[in-house]
Amino acid sequence: YRAGRPISALVETGVLATHWLRHDFHGQLVTDRPLYLHQDEVISRVVEERRNVVVATGTGSGKTEAFLIPIIETLFRQQAAGRLRPGVRALLLYPMNALANDQLRRLRELLRDVPAITFGRYTGETEETRQGGIAVLQAAASNVTVLSNELLGREEMQATPPHILLTNYAMLEYL
Repeated sequence: YRAGRPISALVETGVLATHWLRHDFHGQLVTDRPLYLHQDEVISRVVEERRNVVVATGTGSGKTEAFLIPIIETLFRQQAAGRLRPGVRALLLYPMNALANDQLRRLRELLRDVPAITFGRYTGETEETRQGGIAVLQAAASNVTVLSNELLGREEMQATPPHILLTNYAMLEYL
């Protein structure tokens, strides 16, 4: 895949906010490493031109970054403007729980040090309470860090919806 600009260059040209340079994203996004050209183009079209896009490219070519970076950019800008309140801004819909769970792991790393941006997974596996969600999380991995911005229970997601919600089509009727 051809190389595009790094996130740092997108910040320099005003496509992305300076918030991107304040976080390290735990290796999920490296701000001085070039993106693929298709990622660069998608981000520019969505953020600058406010266009809808379809990303059709091979496995492992960064489709996730192509849609997550504009989502997070929108949330960063809302935060800077003082308009970042609870409520779903992005619905990430997956056909299977395994794919949603995979994306959830990425979001945990990516947003670990960005407490203002909340996220949660609402599937059949989601516990009713936050405490139940914490217990399941810790049972799966004893060294896992419970993040303040990850909503782990149905009750808390219903009371204060996350900014980024991962789910599957079967759960849409419950939401």
